[in-house]
Amino acid sequence: MPPANRPMTPSEWGLLLGLSLLWGGSFFFIGVALRALPPLTLVTCRVGLAALILALVLRVRGIPVPRGASVWLAFLGAAFLNNAVPFCLIAWGQTHIASGLAAILNATTPVFGVLVAHVLTDDERLTGNRLAGVLAGLGGVAVMVGPSVLAGLGGEALAQGAVLLAALSYAFAGIYGRRFKRMGIPPLPAAAGQVTAATLLLAPIALAVDRPWMLAPPPIAALAAVLGLAALSTALAYVIFFRLLASAGATNLMLVTFLIPVSALLLGALVLGEPVVPRQLLGMALIGAGLVAIDGRLLRWRFAMPRPGAAPSERPDL
Repeated sequence: MPPANRPMTPSEWGLLLGLSLLWGGSFFFIGVALRALPPLTLVTCRVGLAALILALVLRVRGIPVPRGASVWLAFLGAAFLNNAVPFCLIAWGQTHIASGLAAILNATTPVFGVLVAHVLTDDERLTGNRLAGVLAGLGGVAVMVGPSVLAGLGGEALAQGAVLLAALSYAFAGIYGRRFKRMGIPPLPAAAGQVTAATLLLAPIALAVDRPWMLAPPPIAALAAVLGLAALSTALAYVIFFRLLASAGATNLMLVTFLIPVSALLLGALVLGEPVVPRQLLGMALIGAGLVAIDGRLLRWRFAMPRPGAAPSERPDL
């Protein structure tokens, strides 16, 4: 059975939960670091430090670095879709909107993901429950963004649109990243190659635009946030990402963003003092309902429940 059409195992759900915590924390780390660093410099430090960490892990474990032009072209493609584009868009977006709102808008990734997977793959097709989930998720986005879009393309609307474009880029990245399993590249080297390629893409741009050597020295809190962002939300997270992508499939993996907004909202409210308004909660609830429909497991379980008084032969095998 294709990965997208089977229930995930308990260990895969555990990895998905862990990944949601790591990526939910990224919005908190970004919110702290942006108080001292411009977006491009922050993103470059994020992938650059993650690349150094993973290179050290590869060396300690004696795992060879993948070689070959085709392999590194694949890494560059993954880095563009999974790091360069979404990291920059989210970091810039969070200079205008709260981290919790950015996380909720990022939760539309599975909505885009099921559409992209339907068009670009043969084994992760759009079904009826996934279509219902797409509609519910898009409704959640509409509620989440609210009337600011109707007021014109102001800074906040552009920032919200940037995070939505990042979610779309993540959807394409999930499909694109399936090639590493076919190429026989394990999760750890795949993660290391991707963030190394992202560093090569972003470093020249950050040096030219931000001229980081002219910035004021960042405070300890910002440096700690960058380290947490690189080590936890990037290096460790992408090792888990590629492991789940290989075993559970792109559509199942994208369900991680259903869990991210909860941790990001809590961190943003408790630590950064960011407000949580009812519209955000309603939008998140609608997105959550859409992702439950996309996943389909609760719906199958509900309709498979035996009728009261049914004979044993009529009871479904659950």
